[in-house]
Amino acid sequence: MPLSVRRPEAARTPSEWDTPWRAALRRIEQAGYGQSVYDAYKEAGPVLWQCFGPQAAIDLAGSISQLAIRGGRRAAALLPNAAVEASDQLARLEHFARWLEAVETVAKQAPEFAVLLLERTRQLLEVLDIQSFIAFTRMGLSIGRPDPKRGRAFFSLSSPEALKLLERGGVGGLADRRAMLRAYLAALWGIQPPLVEVPADAAEHLRRRPGCGRDGIRLPSSFPGFSGEDEKDLYRAALAHLGAHHRFTRAAFPASGLKPLQIALVSLIEDARVERLAITSMPGLHRLWGRFHVARPEGTPVAISLMARLSRALLDKDYVDPHSWVEKGRRIFEQAIADDISDPQLSRRIGGLLANDIGQMRLQFDAKAYVVQPAYRDDNLGLWDFDMEENQASSEMEAVFEGAVMNQREGEGGRNEEDPETDHSSGLVRQSSGDEAIVSTCYPEYDYLSGHYRPEWCTLREMPCEIGAAATVSILRETRSDLVERLSALMRSARISRQERVKRQPDGEYLDIDASIAAMVSRRAGEIPDTSIYGRYDRRSRDISVLLLIDTSRSTNDLISGTSTRVIEVERLAASFMARAMESLGDPFAIAAFCSNAREDVRYSRIKDFGQPFDDRCIGRLAGLSSDFSTRLGPVIRHGGDRLRGQNTYRRLLLIVTDGEPSDIDVDDRQYLVEDARTAVQELKRDGMDVFCVTLDSGAESSAGRIFGRKWSLGISSPDELPHRLPQLYLRLRS
Repeated sequence: MPLSVRRPEAARTPSEWDTPWRAALRRIEQAGYGQSVYDAYKEAGPVLWQCFGPQAAIDLAGSISQLAIRGGRRAAALLPNAAVEASDQLARLEHFARWLEAVETVAKQAPEFAVLLLERTRQLLEVLDIQSFIAFTRMGLSIGRPDPKRGRAFFSLSSPEALKLLERGGVGGLADRRAMLRAYLAALWGIQPPLVEVPADAAEHLRRRPGCGRDGIRLPSSFPGFSGEDEKDLYRAALAHLGAHHRFTRAAFPASGLKPLQIALVSLIEDARVERLAITSMPGLHRLWGRFHVARPEGTPVAISLMARLSRALLDKDYVDPHSWVEKGRRIFEQAIADDISDPQLSRRIGGLLANDIGQMRLQFDAKAYVVQPAYRDDNLGLWDFDMEENQASSEMEAVFEGAVMNQREGEGGRNEEDPETDHSSGLVRQSSGDEAIVSTCYPEYDYLSGHYRPEWCTLREMPCEIGAAATVSILRETRSDLVERLSALMRSARISRQERVKRQPDGEYLDIDASIAAMVSRRAGEIPDTSIYGRYDRRSRDISVLLLIDTSRSTNDLISGTSTRVIEVERLAASFMARAMESLGDPFAIAAFCSNAREDVRYSRIKDFGQPFDDRCIGRLAGLSSDFSTRLGPVIRHGGDRLRGQNTYRRLLLIVTDGEPSDIDVDDRQYLVEDARTAVQELKRDGMDVFCVTLDSGAESSAGRIFGRKWSLGISSPDELPHRLPQLYLRLRS
C-alpha cells in the first residue's frame, strides 16, 4: 500500500520546510538511482518529518545515497519504506538515528545482507528494541564475515542463532538475568546451585517450565508471553518456589505404582504445602506468586483446567470457585495443614484422594499435554523417585518423567555413565561430534557495544592432551626441588581458611567468658587462677581449591623479553613447580590448557583433574603442551568457573597463566574480547570465586590489568620470581 494512501497527512509539508525538502528530492532525482528510489523517498520523507522533524528526512537522503553506492538500487529503494516502518516502532529521534547508522554499517561491511535486513525491519523491531537491533546486526556480521551462507540465513531469520535471539526478544531472558537470579536465590534461601538453561532439544513441556536435578536448577531461556519486569518477577517466583521445595520437601516421593494423574495431583498439593510454609516466614511471597495465578472459574471443567483452578484456590483465600471438586480440595487441604503442615505425607494422601475423584467424574487427563500451572512452578520431576528398574514403560508414564534422567556420556567400552562434572551454570552441554573431544559446551559472549550477551555464541571443546618427551617429563618432575620447597613453605604459611575462635589465650581480641568464669571460681576457692582468659580469631588450617589454566596460544611460542627462553617453556615450569608444591600440601587442584581457533573452536585440555594425583601421566600431559591458535579468554574463564563450582572449599581460585592479550581470528575489535573476558571475571567473582592472572612478559601488549584488576594480576619473566611475587596473591586471598 502506498505511504501517501496509508497516511494521507504525509503529503502536506509546511512552507518553511519546502526549500530544503525540494533540494533533497532534487539530489536523489538527479543522482541516477532510478524512479523507484525517487518515488519511495518522496513518499517517506514527509512521514519522517511528522515523526521526528525535517532533519530526519534530510538525513535519510544521505543514507539512500550510501546504500545505493554500497548495496545497489534495490537496497536504496527499500530503505525509505523501512525507515517509515522503523518510525512506527521507535519513539525517539536518537533511536531512529542509531537504526539508520546500523543499516549503513551493514551496507558498508556486507552489502549482500542489506536487502535482507531492510525487508525484515518491521518484523525485527516488533520484537527488538534499538539496543537489541544493533546487537542483532553485529551478530549477523560476525557470522557472515567468514561464512556468507550462514550470514544470509541469519539475516533471513532462518538460522538457529537468529531465531533464538528473536525468541528471547533480544533482551531479558535467562542469559541477561543469571547473575541477578543467583544473588536473589542466595539472599532468599541461602543456597547457590548452578542455574542452567533447559536444553534446546528437550521436550516442549520441559522447555516451558523450571526444574531441578543433579545439574542444578534448570530454567527456560525465556518465558514466551512475558517480558521486562513481568519476566523478571516470573524468574524470581520460580526460584522462590524451587527454594521452598529445597527447604521443606525433605525426601522424594516413591513413584512406584502411581498413575500419571496421581503423580500430578500429589505434586500440586506439595507445591501448595511448601508455598504455605514459605509464606509463613516471608509473607511477601504471597503477592509474588499470586499475580501469576490467573485461572478463572469458568469454561469446560476438564481435568487440567480444574487443577489450575485448585492451585489458585489453595493459595488465594479470596478466590471463589463453584466447582465442588475444587472446594473439596481446598477444604481437606486446610484441615490437613491445620493438623500438621510439616508432614509431607498429607500431599500423598490428598493427591491420591483427589485423583480418585477425577476418575469417578470420567474426566480425561492427557499426561503428554499436561504442563504445570501457573508458569513459575517447576515440572516437579525433582519430587519423585522413579525406580528405573521397574517395568512401567507406558507412554503416559514416559511422558511424566521424560527428561528426569540426567545427561549421560559414552564412557570407555561403549557403556554410558553419568558425567560427574557436567555442572555448567552458564553453558549448554552438548555431546561433541568429534571423534576425540570429550564434550562440547556452548557459552554466551558479552558484546560491550550493545551491552547484551550473545547467547550460546562460543563452543568450547574439551580435547585430549599430547604426551611430551621423556626428557621434558624428567625436567618437570625433578628440576629445582629447592624452589618447590620454598613455594610449599610460602603456601603453608598463608593459612587460607575461615577464621576460627581460639580460646584460653594469655592475650587476645576478646574475653573468653568460659575461661573467665573458671578463673573467678578458682580465685574464690583460694586457688591460683589460670590467666589465659582471652580469645582471638585465627586461621589454623588451609581450605582452598585451585584451578590452574595455561595459555597455549601461538604467541606463547615467542621468547621472554631479554632471554632465549620461550613463554611456553616458562609456563610449563611454573605450572610444574606450583603443582608439586600444592601436591605436597594436599590442596585440591586441577590443571588445564586452552587456546582458540575462532568462536566455534575454543579448545580446553585437562591435564589434571581435582582428586587425581599429580603423577607421571599428568606431568607427561604438561610436558606435551605446544603453542598454536589464539587466545579467547571469556569462554575459558566461564568453563573454569563451572569446574570450580563443584569444590566445597572456603576459597576457590581460578589462576590463569598467559602472555597477555586476548585475540582471535574472527574478531577485529580488540576491545571486544577484553571486555568479554572482564565480564566473565566479574561473573565468577559474583559467585564467590577468586580470579588471578600471572602474565609472562613476551613484549606483547597486556590487558591483564583491565580484565582482572591491577591487584589481581602480576607479571613475571621467570619461575624464580614466583616466591617473591605470589605473596601478593595469598595476601589478597586472606583478606
